[in-house]
Amino acid sequence: MSDNPSRLYLASGSPRRREILEGLGLHLERIHADIDESVLPGEAAVAYTERLAREKAAAGWKVVSDCGLPPFPLLAADTTVVQDGEIFGKPADADDARRMLQAFSGRSHQVVTSVAMRLGDEVQLATSITDVTFKPLGEDEIQRYIDSREPFDKAGAYGIQGKAAVFVARIEGSYTGVVGLPVYETAQLLGKFGFQLP
Repeated sequence: MSDNPSRLYLASGSPRRREILEGLGLHLERIHADIDESVLPGEAAVAYTERLAREKAAAGWKVVSDCGLPPFPLLAADTTVVQDGEIFGKPADADDARRMLQAFSGRSHQVVTSVAMRLGDEVQLATSITDVTFKPLGEDEIQRYIDSREPFDKAGAYGIQGKAAVFVARIEGSYTGVVGLPVYETAQLLGKFGFQLP
């Protein structure tokens, strides 16, 4: 357990995750932790996000250890989108983004976010699964969204907190999980490491 339960290492470059955690009153230090995010053959979405969250936490903790940094808890997360068993990562190009958005048009898909916290050898994990239903999308709507450049750094080629909010007819589950860090599940993990929220 940390001696200073407001300090947290964040092994993520996501500004959305940073904003959520800072909104909870936490003081963050970014840790750079790159891993191979390839999907393994036959890997299901939950297994994939949980594996990547663990691997990001491990890579981040190695940086903390190798650099001799103070042993504050470290948080890592991974988000993916799945529909009919197919995992939709970040689009490779405009055609890939169009393919994803067309697949989601008028249908539901799931957004899976796994969060891992690590302190030394202790690792705790939590996963959020949210159903997201898109309205039917016209080709002109899809093209305008692609032209905005918003889809290109996001799993499933959209950000619910951005312009794509107008596509979302309803969600069942965690809005913040779709954004990239489910607050309820994250708060449960933080509590296990001695953080007191709010």
